Amino acid sequence: MPFAVPNDPVVEARIRAIREEGGNPFYEYQIPQAALALKQGFGRLIRSRSDRGVLALLDHRISKQRYGQVFFDSLPDYAFNHQRRRRERFFDV
Repeated sequence: MPFAVPNDPVVEARIRAIREEGGNPFYEYQIPQAALALKQGFGRLIRSRSDRGVLALLDHRISKQRYGQVFFDSLPDYAFNHQRRRRERFFDV
């Protein structure tokens, strides 16, 4: 998942500011920023209604961690599956 590098100076400063205000930087900054990056990447794949593509999210945290739903919710309408056969049929069209 596209989390920012935590030791980037800008990211460090934002994390520090959120902590100083008593917030949770992971949920208030890092997750929303990563979800935005995923959405932007998806937008580069699908630019018009006639475009087709597959977004493979291979990081198990997307479905195992509570915050994974934020990533799913950030995307436009999509079909979701775990079945290899369905993915293969997608490319047969």
